[in-house]
Amino acid sequence: MWHYPQFDPVAISLGPLKIHWYALSYLIGIGIVWWHLGYRNRRRELGWTDDQISDIVTYAVFGVILGGRIGYMLFYGWETLVNEPSALFRVWQGGMSFHGGLLGVLLAMMLYGRRHQKTFFQMTDFIAPSVPIALGCGRIGNFINGELPGRVTDVPWAAIYPGDTIGRHPSSLYQAFAEGVVLFTLLWLFTLKPRPRVATSGVFLMGYGTLRFCTEFFREPDAHLMYVAFDWMTQGQLLSLPMIILGLGMVIYSNKTREV
Repeated sequence: MWHYPQFDPVAISLGPLKIHWYALSYLIGIGIVWWHLGYRNRRRELGWTDDQISDIVTYAVFGVILGGRIGYMLFYGWETLVNEPSALFRVWQGGMSFHGGLLGVLLAMMLYGRRHQKTFFQMTDFIAPSVPIALGCGRIGNFINGELPGRVTDVPWAAIYPGDTIGRHPSSLYQAFAEGVVLFTLLWLFTLKPRPRVATSGVFLMGYGTLRFCTEFFREPDAHLMYVAFDWMTQGQLLSLPMIILGLGMVIYSNKTREV
């Protein structure tokens, strides 16, 4: 076993200005996604301009932040939100939901598409292969923050978290690998050749939902929620099931229509 490192949560301190590692992981993820969108656009000759890509990233960032925070409070902190509505704005206390962030990004892409005469799936098919980069960076931020403790285990690579005395799965690293490396590789391989419209978005939803569902078995359920169904299903798994079903349906639909 190994002891979970205790990082200083502040990465950069310039007088009163303090930049936390968690925020830095988001910034790095956004920066790499921005670069990757431009790289794919030039390499595959997808026809997007640099200004369009910059605007897409800006819309997506607002979608992630607003959707992620609102989603967290709705999915994981509902009682707190009802009793203390101001908790929604206390972002410094932590709490971001991927599923909420995803909904926020989808809404942002819808708004951008309407404004610039792009269809919804033109937007999502374009950004989907780059999104895992940001997801992986975000999970590294979870790791640095000591968040997402895993379930108790005695495997040789078990981690002892600060303030704990027993070994646990380092679930934030599992999810960084699954949602970042594995999902990115899956989408990269899938998009090596042209695919019908909607297919790439469907593979993203199905891939993320499946990987998240599996890695949740190693992650300690939220103490105030524990298991939400069948005495084993977590909130993260419950929220991932619709993604798997919808993604599969989208892939089937795209292969029937073959729209490009």
